[in-house]
Amino acid sequence: MVKKVAAFAAEYQMLEKGDKVIAGISGGADSVCLLLMLLELQKQIPFEVIVVHINHGLRGETARRDEEFVENLCRQYHLPIEICREDVELFAKKGKQSLEEAGRNVRRAAFQRILKKYGGTKIALAHHKNDNAETLLMNLARGSGLSGLVGIRPVSGKTIRPLLCLTRAEIEQFLLQKNMTYCVDETNASNDYTRNRIRNCILPLLETEVNEKAVVHMADTAGQLLKVYEYMEEQVETCYQNSVRREGHGLLFEEAPYKEMPDVFRGMIWKRMMREVSGKEQNIHKAHIESLSELMKKQVGRQVNLPYGMLAERCYEGVCISMEKQRQKEGETESVDIDFRQDGNIRIGNQILSYRTVNQMEERDVLQEEKVYTKYFDYDIMNCTVTVRTRRPGDYITIDGEGRTQKLKSYFINEKIPRQERERLLLLAEGSHVLWVIGYRRGHAYHVKPHAEKIIEISINKGEENHVRKD
Repeated sequence: MVKKVAAFAAEYQMLEKGDKVIAGISGGADSVCLLLMLLELQKQIPFEVIVVHINHGLRGETARRDEEFVENLCRQYHLPIEICREDVELFAKKGKQSLEEAGRNVRRAAFQRILKKYGGTKIALAHHKNDNAETLLMNLARGSGLSGLVGIRPVSGKTIRPLLCLTRAEIEQFLLQKNMTYCVDETNASNDYTRNRIRNCILPLLETEVNEKAVVHMADTAGQLLKVYEYMEEQVETCYQNSVRREGHGLLFEEAPYKEMPDVFRGMIWKRMMREVSGKEQNIHKAHIESLSELMKKQVGRQVNLPYGMLAERCYEGVCISMEKQRQKEGETESVDIDFRQDGNIRIGNQILSYRTVNQMEERDVLQEEKVYTKYFDYDIMNCTVTVRTRRPGDYITIDGEGRTQKLKSYFINEKIPRQERERLLLLAEGSHVLWVIGYRRGHAYHVKPHAEKIIEISINKGEENHVRKD
């Protein structure tokens, strides 16, 4: 058994000389086997083991019993131990999570804390083939897509799973041979949790009624799919770099390269985008990927809500995924009033807006060819004070010399300005009347008249002054 685990660990390069391994030990059969296996592997590769035991605060006296058992085990083998006592139920209520999800998050955070404390290099967990089969079935039922069918990865970042080559039966046999006792979690017999129902009802039925090696076959298939999936990930990486770009605080999947790539690559890219935007992936499923693919076919402006507060929107160039709260913040820009009775500069975010009053005769040459980020306005028509701000409901702009106006929203749509950019665009305005969509159009109402004596020059430092944009 030890040779089997050693070969598996070597295949995936789980352990190296000098590693500091943080081992999650609950006291159950799986984790006790993990600890014994690590001690056996230490004879071949010199590395340290630091034990972490997490008391979830859910099982009262039996939880304290497990804690004492692990403490005694570490004392027996002269191993350092960190005990983390957590109130998972309270954590779940505060985070509006299930106990399962809250437990996972608490454990993950604890492992990371201890890893940092000891300068650890690896986190060892006791998942085995039965866990892998359970995960595969659960993901298949939930529609998690191809990535869910690879099951549990032997190595994921700093996390290693040396027992993933063993079945639960092999683990119990190993402990029996070692005459090693372990704790039994009574909640594992309960079918209140999805995983327990799969473990206690579905897998035994498959083994007795379909194939006695069903668990082994499913776990092995997951391993084969993992290798295929890892190859696909390498191919997708190139597609991702050529099709996805950052857009504000979100990510944009461009339509043109989207149409050229295989559908399976699209799904993998969608999932990666959601993971990178939210920082999570537990509740991202096939249905969400399908909704994004459908969104790409719809008209500009359509939106889809996604898990973890994400929002996807169809824009002119493709589909953009961002956090809704962050999008709201982006659209919040403080209004700044400008008094044109004296020249000056103001800072708006990381930009500098400059303004000055000049004689039209002095500037008659530049008036013939205005630049994108420099515009001229008739001094006599404008009020002394205007405002620099982002858009507001009711904004409009004068579009011709006859005084006809257009809603700013309609102007944005006609100009195919992406919605994300609309929220950030700065405007020069008098009330709801927009004088200038900075970087785009100047309102016609404030054009310099031939008889005007004074004009106001307004510019903003965008670094694109060599490009001319005609109104």
